[in-house]
Amino acid sequence: MHTLKWIVLVLALLQGGWLVFDGGRALAVGDYVTPSSGLRAGQLGPWSRLVSALGFEPRGTFIKCLHLFLGLAWLVALMVFVLRPATGWWVMLGCGVASLWYLPVGTIASLIVIGLLLTPQPKKKEPGLPGS
Repeated sequence: MHTLKWIVLVLALLQGGWLVFDGGRALAVGDYVTPSSGLRAGQLGPWSRLVSALGFEPRGTFIKCLHLFLGLAWLVALMVFVLRPATGWWVMLGCGVASLWYLPVGTIASLIVIGLLLTPQPKKKEPGLPGS
């Protein structure tokens, strides 16, 4: 498998896994993972300010469920991308676009995934043709 595809798969696994873990944990115990000490103790990431500006409560059930379902979507996209690359490309691209709000790390990972998906892939040479 091409190196760029491996990078996409790893980023999808990390982002999806984290969103499932953190969203599932928030639904189960009531809150996301936050720093336990220091200046940012108990504070959510910058994504929470964006969510608040859009009129949603970052610690509300809707956003916790959004975390969980978006994480599951990333994991499904990963599997589809491996099993059916042409379809998986679109699903992965959709997850990347849908995760741009997850500042800062999710946004960066999503931008990398989107960029790699949009990078033209070299054509495979068919055996027996001139130049192969």
